[in-house]
Amino acid sequence: NTIDDMLENFRRMFMKVIPASLASGVSKRNLIKSIRELYTAKGTSEGHKFFLRLLLDDNATILYPEKFIYDSPGYPKVLAKDLVKNLHEQTNMFKPSFCFNERVKMVETISDNIIKLETNKTTHFTKNLLISAGIGAFEPNKLPLQNADKYEGKGIYYHVKDKNIFRDKHILIIGGGDTALDWALTFQNWSKKVTLIHRRDVFRAHESSVRSLFSSDVSVKLFWELKSINGNKNIESVDIINNKTQEIERINVDIVLVNIGFKADIGPIKDWKLKIDNRHIVVDNNQETNIKGVFAAGDIAKQTDSVKLNLIATGFAQAATSVAVAKKRLDPVAPMYEHSSEKRF
Repeated sequence: NTIDDMLENFRRMFMKVIPASLASGVSKRNLIKSIRELYTAKGTSEGHKFFLRLLLDDNATILYPEKFIYDSPGYPKVLAKDLVKNLHEQTNMFKPSFCFNERVKMVETISDNIIKLETNKTTHFTKNLLISAGIGAFEPNKLPLQNADKYEGKGIYYHVKDKNIFRDKHILIIGGGDTALDWALTFQNWSKKVTLIHRRDVFRAHESSVRSLFSSDVSVKLFWELKSINGNKNIESVDIINNKTQEIERINVDIVLVNIGFKADIGPIKDWKLKIDNRHIVVDNNQETNIKGVFAAGDIAKQTDSVKLNLIATGFAQAATSVAVAKKRLDPVAPMYEHSSEKRF
């Protein structure tokens, strides 16, 4: 059968098992497109594997990052995919309109209380706008080794899309931030062995994560850096170097997970005449920007007279403040802050 025939035969089955996606913006139509491209690029064997995982309900590892979140109120820990699923369900209580796979290109005020949004697909008009764009588009910092590109996707990874790839493997993790430590602790009981190297002895991670790391089965090597990668088609071993003693050690690994930061870019947002401070949108105590009716919340927002905490809990509170102020402006008789126990659905 042709690719189109196979897609049509499976379409009705896998459409039922694909979960709703809010955070990633992955639509079912684009997923079909991705599978089509997978068949074209990899052949029917890899395509069949993809379909099989969907039908066995392993789709979560395809569509969502498998990472625990520890700072969301009410959850001791929760997988990102589950938190997004719950947020989507909660949001749907109010029957909003979702516009996925649209990139906002320009925002401008066309009258005293009307804001115009130009996207890659259409034009939207609103009286209030809340920007919660995170840190913008970001690209991970790549390894500065000449042959690193050769192994990318074949042993070198900069993020985790499918946790199963790391199952029963010897993993080398590079980095000293929250992401590196979180994955080291996650994979200690998932992989055969986990080694973490960090170029210094100071971590940029939560204190509890650092304590957990040193009481775990993870092999932690401080003041060590990656010197070279060895192997033909796949990684077989790596050479690491101690930046204090210049000692070189070779260790056998299957996978190198690189978490050494990223480059962020807020893209067209910087052209929207907003007050920007180092990739952050400056807001007041009401989360409003220098443009009336335009608010910002979450990582991208910066209040000049308060401590900036990039936490999910903080983002929730900032979004609630923005909506309350916007509602008051639209409906002056509405209460500014209504207690959640007084809500009626």
